[in-house]
Amino acid sequence: MKVRLPAVAGRFYPGTAAEIRSTLGQILFHEKDKINYSLSGKKIIGGISPHAGYMFSAYQAVHLFEILKRSEQQFDTFIIINPNHTGYGAEISIDENEAWETPLGIVPVDSDFQTELGFTVSSLAHRYEHSGEVMVPMLQYFLDYEFKILPVTMSHQNVENAVLIANAIFEKNKFLKKNICIIASSDFSHYIHPDEGRRLDGFVINEILKLNSVGVYREIKEKNISACGFGPIITLIEYSKLTAENPKAEILKIGHSGEVIPSEEVVDYVSMLFYDEKP
Repeated sequence: MKVRLPAVAGRFYPGTAAEIRSTLGQILFHEKDKINYSLSGKKIIGGISPHAGYMFSAYQAVHLFEILKRSEQQFDTFIIINPNHTGYGAEISIDENEAWETPLGIVPVDSDFQTELGFTVSSLAHRYEHSGEVMVPMLQYFLDYEFKILPVTMSHQNVENAVLIANAIFEKNKFLKKNICIIASSDFSHYIHPDEGRRLDGFVINEILKLNSVGVYREIKEKNISACGFGPIITLIEYSKLTAENPKAEILKIGHSGEVIPSEEVVDYVSMLFYDEKP
């Protein structure tokens, strides 16, 4: 079996299983009273999660993954869509490995989606990329059932590519009929004053809440907002509109790295849940 070994264990998240469990357990204990558990009863489509080091961004991320844990839905496959920070690979790249390994064990890659979506299948774009990998130990820690993943990375993020991915997933799943969850991996504004980051991110978040893909892209480009995973976010928006009767996006938690280590230049983190609010 061809297995992708962890590239950022011991850097973006702890390097041993015991340390991962301890870190996430402590952060969850810190956040549990702030989590909107009522959302676990919704028909979940997916969510936005930050992908920085756990010591910074897991305070936001655990809100999403704890809701997934509490949901009565059990997902067959988590499609992890993330930005490409390394520059390797095609505009849209699906990982070619049969499984991914982390200190918490091995997770199989969904071979059905891997071969059926029609995008470039290669390990190069994923080999050193952290923004998809950090989601996998989260899923392993929080979920107590078996699941598969499909890592998809975007090096050219725009509305057109997001629509391509969303449509491909939707059309193929008409036949595969799997219960899937889309994880859009993104941090928000990078290395600016917390007040300015909150202001700029607000423009993007307002468009996400309206499920306005063109608006998200416009705000990112016109205001030069450094949210690094806007392509995955737009993909989730577009998929939500394809698959749900009444799709909704809801903020789970907003924060920044300066809340952990005080600084005048911070990275912003936002977690959000997408679900079908049927009338």
